[in-house]
Amino acid sequence: MNKLGVHAFVWTANWTNEDAAKAIGLTAETGYDLIEMSTMDFTAIDVDFTRKALERSGLGVTFSFGLDAAQDVSSGDPVRMKAGEQRLLDGVALARDVGATHVCGILYSAFQKYALPPTADGIAGAVDVVRRVGEQAALSGITLGMEVVNRYETNVLNTAAQAVAFVKRVSLPNVKVHLDCYHMNIEEADVAAAIRETGEHLGYFHTGDSHRGYLGSGSIEFGKIFRALVAIDYQGPITFESFSSKVVGQPLEGILGIWRNLWEDSRDLAAHAKAYTEVQLKSAREAAAINGRSRLG
Repeated sequence: MNKLGVHAFVWTANWTNEDAAKAIGLTAETGYDLIEMSTMDFTAIDVDFTRKALERSGLGVTFSFGLDAAQDVSSGDPVRMKAGEQRLLDGVALARDVGATHVCGILYSAFQKYALPPTADGIAGAVDVVRRVGEQAALSGITLGMEVVNRYETNVLNTAAQAVAFVKRVSLPNVKVHLDCYHMNIEEADVAAAIRETGEHLGYFHTGDSHRGYLGSGSIEFGKIFRALVAIDYQGPITFESFSSKVVGQPLEGILGIWRNLWEDSRDLAAHAKAYTEVQLKSAREAAAINGRSRLG
């Protein structure tokens, strides 16, 4: 069964001890299985406090982040590639110390809009870096998720097919594809087909609607998405991600282009997302069972 999670930015933009206690407590209170931590500043996290708070709550945890221009492992620049590899290793170590099972996000390039396409040498360099980091992550039982995002946030992995090709080149069992409904809605010609074609390479999944508001209130066809997840027997985490400028503020408000507050009540948003996800999963599983019973032996 899939573990259901919620992104910490639904609750708070930072991870001070006060923020951590709030986010962890509300995630547990809402009935989720895990929380996805995310921060741009690793030094801001009190590892012992976080781990103990998670243990008290009974929550699982995953971790996500991105690289900046000075850490771009797809750049072909040895200095920036080395800095990026160290950043990735630091992220894996932090995830290990708080007990995270997955490290996801834009781990293969800078998190930015590019002016030029990637080079073959740049992608090859990113593959090599991710392979080395993946080997280190495997020692702690951590899965790396290469998040597929839209063209305004990277020039390397914009489609599921590109991500599958990338992880095949890395060729490690703990390096997987991380798909996100919001980004797929922008880049994929057929979202459900992309999920099916990703198949066994899918290791992490984000739900989020077209406008990053309440699930089901935008233009994404979640019925097809969940049927595709069931069709490939995806058993990994399904984590809800949504942003409001009221919560995240700057610099994320500007980086992500969060100019409208489509929600203000974090509790109601998170509770709705969990219930909506459970209904969609139940419906998709029932549809699969009906199709199975309909086949002639």
